[in-house]
Amino acid sequence: MYSSDQVAQAVEHFWSTRLKQEKKQGSKSGVKDAGNRSAVTGGSQLDGFIQLLATILENTGLPDHVIFTKKTVLPGYFRPTKSWDLVVVVDGELLATIEFKSHVGPSFGNNFNNRVEEALGSATDFLTAYREGAFKPSKKPWLGWLMLLEDSDRSRTSVRVAEPHFQVIEEFRGSSYTKRYELFCEKLVRERFYDATCLLVSDRKNGLNGAYSEPNQEINFRNFVTSLSAYAIAFVKMRET
Repeated sequence: MYSSDQVAQAVEHFWSTRLKQEKKQGSKSGVKDAGNRSAVTGGSQLDGFIQLLATILENTGLPDHVIFTKKTVLPGYFRPTKSWDLVVVVDGELLATIEFKSHVGPSFGNNFNNRVEEALGSATDFLTAYREGAFKPSKKPWLGWLMLLEDSDRSRTSVRVAEPHFQVIEEFRGSSYTKRYELFCEKLVRERFYDATCLLVSDRKNGLNGAYSEPNQEINFRNFVTSLSAYAIAFVKMRET
């Protein structure tokens, strides 16, 4: 299906692309964006993962021309359209849609909340659009969300929560941002917002050599790919009968 080396290559591509963009930004103007914005606005860091998933989908029997990896726009319900990172459309049927995200420090607090709101909003918009027939004649499309999180002291450190009026759910008390992403990815699947999610963690030094970890086996890359591949294979076989 795929090898761990291929995932490592995608991780290496992320960090090396990000480093190049950080160095390149400002080389012409002499002024760099504040914080990490130079890398964030550069784009293409997650292309290694997008291409790897595209290859895995091709191996299920799907032709490459039905796999779109260049920010394909789909209709929404609460907004006219949204761009998705990877979309599979076969003869007018929407088969699968995937969003790829990353989160690199130093800021984790507000950005974590933003990622949560984005993922929930996108899924709600997408699933409601499906319910209202926006993707006819498609059956329910497979929906996935993948996150590459920076492994750092800040992402691993316990974080205090404000409880001015009511107590937070116990599992969040003292949790790190890594743990919060674990819980979030689990809940996205268990509450059926997404068919599968994936959380990969990598530090910027060793990540340049492709090093990564998977803190939660329920939401690892293998389970993510297995769910997607099984859905695609079933679709291909059904069309052959």
